[in-house]
Amino acid sequence: MYQHQDYQGQPLPLPVGKVVCIGQNYQDHIAEMQSKTAEEALFFIKPATALVPLSPAFSIPLARGAVHNEVEIAVLIATPLSHADVSQVAEAIWGYSLALDLTLREVQARLKQQGRPWELAKGFDGACPVAGFVPKALVQHPQQLDFSLYVNGEARQVGNSANMIRGICQLISEMSQFFTLQAGDIVLTGTPAGVGPLQVGDKLQLQLSDFFSISSRIA
Repeated sequence: MYQHQDYQGQPLPLPVGKVVCIGQNYQDHIAEMQSKTAEEALFFIKPATALVPLSPAFSIPLARGAVHNEVEIAVLIATPLSHADVSQVAEAIWGYSLALDLTLREVQARLKQQGRPWELAKGFDGACPVAGFVPKALVQHPQQLDFSLYVNGEARQVGNSANMIRGICQLISEMSQFFTLQAGDIVLTGTPAGVGPLQVGDKLQLQLSDFFSISSRIA
């Protein structure tokens, strides 16, 4: 059972809510997916049932084709936001972490080709492993965070939040125009280049700047 925790493993008194995500927020990822930069943000939602602890291990679906990693900076919301402007967003944030936006890539491609929504590829049970959150008071420059994912000792994704097309407060403000963000909701802020398939038995290492490095594996 998933419960919000801080980066030292202490439980947080916030309910578990939905996960609101932005796609195509790093130019290098747009290029690797052979997609195009759109003027309007691409938002989608994962249900609360997608949330699982990142460490010490998590499972992936075995019979639905390739499951791709997408490491992202995660933002935990502490107070509600609705139709918020950028200046209101920072006060509503509890803290920052890392999460994996697991994606059933073949399922997604098939649904896109059919012109159908692709929630099945993004919102399945366990589709959002997430680490503990660093309190915002400790993060002086959230728009300058290095983060990385290593798979079996090899660098898979390396990014910095400075390279986001839409910054954290901007994208959350835009989200709040469509979806009310409640206390306990998580926002995923986009993934850099380097997405690829995960396999059972893979060993993962994720790092968020100087705040934490966390080990996991695919069970």
